[in-house]
Amino acid sequence: QVQLVESGGGLVQAGGSLRLSCAASGRTGNYAMGWFRQAPGKERDFVAGISWSGSRTTYGDSVKGRFTISRDNAKNTVYLQMNSLKPEDTALYYCAVAKGRYGSEYEADFSSWGQGTQVTVSS
Repeated sequence: QVQLVESGGGLVQAGGSLRLSCAASGRTGNYAMGWFRQAPGKERDFVAGISWSGSRTTYGDSVKGRFTISRDNAKNTVYLQMNSLKPEDTALYYCAVAKGRYGSEYEADFSSWGQGTQVTVSS
């Protein structure tokens, strides 16, 4: 099973930016990947997804226009560039590998998960 390690989280002021990375221990080039987040007391929500080739991306409504997902298959790494951060973006961010090439917004369609990286946005 692929191991995923997220990094790049931290504390940032509202309006600032962060770039999250997710490095996989094995090859993930044939699978979609995604980012999810979970705020305290809330369910885990879909943030962004990217197809196996990077040609197709999808975003949750709350992050459209502010976040950008990308991937480097040569490095088995997926990224999440987060701009114009808001306090409501505060959460534990997880990356995940999908079971197929195109993924979805549903957790059940993902097979491996990282431990998460904390993002805190102050007002």
